Amino acid sequence: MKKTVLLSVISSTIIMAGGDLKPIEPVIETVQAVEEESFGTVSGQLRAFYIDRTYSGSIENNRNSLAFGGWIGYDTTAWNGLSAGVKFYAVEGASIHGSPLTSANYDPSLYGDDFSDYGFVGEAYLNYKNGNTNLKIGRQKLNTPLAGADDARMLPNLFEAAVLSNTDIKDTTLILAHVTRETVGTFGNVYGKAGALSLQSGYGLGYKEGTNGNFADMGVIALGEGTDTSGVTAAAVIYKGIDGLNLQAWNYYAHDILNAVYLQADYSFGDSIKMKASGQYIGQSEVGDALAGDVESHYWAGKLTANSGALSGYVAYSQTGDSSGTMNGGIITPWGGIPAFTQGMVTRHMFFADTSTTKVAVTYNMKDLTGLNLKATAYYVSFDIGAANTYKPDVAWTAEESGFDIKYQATEALNLRLRGNFPTDFAPGLDWSELRLIANYNF
Repeated sequence: MKKTVLLSVISSTIIMAGGDLKPIEPVIETVQAVEEESFGTVSGQLRAFYIDRTYSGSIENNRNSLAFGGWIGYDTTAWNGLSAGVKFYAVEGASIHGSPLTSANYDPSLYGDDFSDYGFVGEAYLNYKNGNTNLKIGRQKLNTPLAGADDARMLPNLFEAAVLSNTDIKDTTLILAHVTRETVGTFGNVYGKAGALSLQSGYGLGYKEGTNGNFADMGVIALGEGTDTSGVTAAAVIYKGIDGLNLQAWNYYAHDILNAVYLQADYSFGDSIKMKASGQYIGQSEVGDALAGDVESHYWAGKLTANSGALSGYVAYSQTGDSSGTMNGGIITPWGGIPAFTQGMVTRHMFFADTSTTKVAVTYNMKDLTGLNLKATAYYVSFDIGAANTYKPDVAWTAEESGFDIKYQATEALNLRLRGNFPTDFAPGLDWSELRLIANYNF
């Protein structure tokens, strides 16, 4: 079987009204590949991302950015079950106004550290499949509850890991993984500097050691320099053997830092109105040398989803209890895993200690109405934050976020997305409004 893929991207300048001209060297100027089944496949994604945020309250400011990037990769066909793959990732920003490259003028989450453009080999792996068993070793993308890509801006988090999975047991998937290093995606740079907010929003105290395509030790990512560890060992069981019921249990052993348990259950029922009831739990405690100090944190959440025709929606509630020990900040999430039912688009305060969160969301599928593959979602989330939080210690307040998310699948390859979020009291007295326009072209 022979397939021909022709992709040509030619870009010389970006012209913005009232702005500057800047040459753009695209990640891929011309890709032309003939794919033979005996040699493998070429794939990739091109992304354009525009973001505009206006602060009000304790900060009065507007910043906006435009960037281009994505990845291109090659996977060999399997020989006796063994195959290999490599993927190159890159990002380049456009100068859309004459202001200096600072966080007051440009959004740092679309760039590398220090607003840099960069490219690197983000994935390079060997994959071996034998029957129902699969082993993948090397640089790769992970999407697990507490260690994941968090692909919310230009480039995702990527990891060095060995992942073994097996489906020999009926309706059951077994996973065993060991993760040693991580490079942090561009989203991490939105935090400016490491602290309590980054640590509980998917990025550790040492995430700056893993920016710009640098792979750093998992312990260093979590806690900073001098905390090299033996990595994170994860095991999971996923069971789907009961009609309508999905169960999953994960255990993450972050050597000399903490042990984290993640549990989730989803039960689907109903006919004319399809319903799903879901629950999740995270529990964390210190292990070994306890490099993060004493840790004793618990989070639970419930979610009820309804779907009828073109309309669907859900309501969710979560609670993070008081935490003991030196971290005393709730759930620690340094490796990009943000599975919470109650997170906002940007506000991830549900993991703060002594915090209860409520979220409602409604989605309408407009395909029958417009003939277009178009979906629109509106949501609202409220975070009742206790004084035990470490972001604003000894201060209790309520943060809120409303927003929308419109997705348009223009063609099989092209997806367009318009998103908006409008937090109030993200920190006491700090509000903003933000719009994002994203285009993804997959091949």
